[in-house]
Amino acid sequence: MLSTLKADVAAALQNDPAARSRAEVLLTYPGLHALMLHRVAHGFWKRRLHLMARTLSHQARFLTGVEIHPGAEIADGVFIDHGMGVVIGETAVIEAGCILYKGVVLGGTTLERRVRHPHLGKNVIVGSNACVLGAITVGDNARIGSGSVVISDVPPGATVVGVPGRIVKAKGPVDVLDHAALPDPVADVLRSLAHQQEMLVERLATLERKYRNVDEAESLEAREDDPRQRAGRIF
Repeated sequence: MLSTLKADVAAALQNDPAARSRAEVLLTYPGLHALMLHRVAHGFWKRRLHLMARTLSHQARFLTGVEIHPGAEIADGVFIDHGMGVVIGETAVIEAGCILYKGVVLGGTTLERRVRHPHLGKNVIVGSNACVLGAITVGDNARIGSGSVVISDVPPGATVVGVPGRIVKAKGPVDVLDHAALPDPVADVLRSLAHQQEMLVERLATLERKYRNVDEAESLEAREDDPRQRAGRIF
């Protein structure tokens, strides 16, 4: 238990530039407190003391704002930053080195009593208010952008953004704290469509001017060929 606590504190110090000391992390980080209480509740859960485990997790939710089902499996060295609004379901698995920011939901998508929550691989970063739903696997070193909704497997090292989540980068390094400044494929498509529309409007205006000039020239020529027009010029 002491080694687990050391790993969790080290993860907070490593991933939060606001953390200045171990004492500060131990005393003021609700994400760490939620993990500490969860590990006790999880011990009760594995011993089939389900009511005691759920009662403790409920109290932890009240104290920290983080809701972790006692059945969830969370490795050492996980960091929950701020933590308010984080929800982690019963069959979720979170491996070492993962970072969860405020409002993250690891939720289920079925009422059946089976594995129905996500499995996060090692060193996965899930941005603020992102939802990862269903019995899916998020590969090692993957990045999920803030506000994304992920409903399918994510390969290792990929970066996912959007609703529903789309892979915008297959692999490559991403700044840990840059999870809110990721590419937006929907915005890119809208900008492309707007640019094409502007080009079409310009082409249409050019064609209208061209045919207007042709029509005016043909109308003038027709009037000049009209005998009445020629007679009018004589008198």
